[in-house]
Amino acid sequence: MEATCVTHIGVCVRDMAESLKFYRDALGMKVIGEKITDITEGGTQTARLDNYALERNTRHWVSLAYGEGATPTLTLTSHPGEKTDGTPIMLDQVGISHISFGVADVAGLADELAAKGYELAGSRESYADANGEIRSIYVRDPDGILVQFNTP
Repeated sequence: MEATCVTHIGVCVRDMAESLKFYRDALGMKVIGEKITDITEGGTQTARLDNYALERNTRHWVSLAYGEGATPTLTLTSHPGEKTDGTPIMLDQVGISHISFGVADVAGLADELAAKGYELAGSRESYADANGEIRSIYVRDPDGILVQFNTP
């Protein structure tokens, strides 16, 4: 059997409101689903419990996409009122090191994000090629996770 597609990318965040300001408000993603559940999603998925580092009670998830039916979706999860754990990784560390979005005008987006208070993860000059064009940038989301934007 073969997998047929990537359905979603899950990112655990410390503060859902701050993350929504970035992914929804600054990047224009649309919320396509949201709910607060117990950590087993109300079922008997006890195997899911073995995949948490800390004991959890609730799970808040918000699913975002660039349009209805678009995949993969980005699923943000948080655990309201509970201690957070973990630190974001760098590009050369084992694990999912970043999320990448295709955009038509990378330099224009860099300007837009800067105007909204989001800094590049490196100097603007470091992203320019020999012709001065910017085709790829990295920004850190509110949790410090690297997010890349490039020309597809």
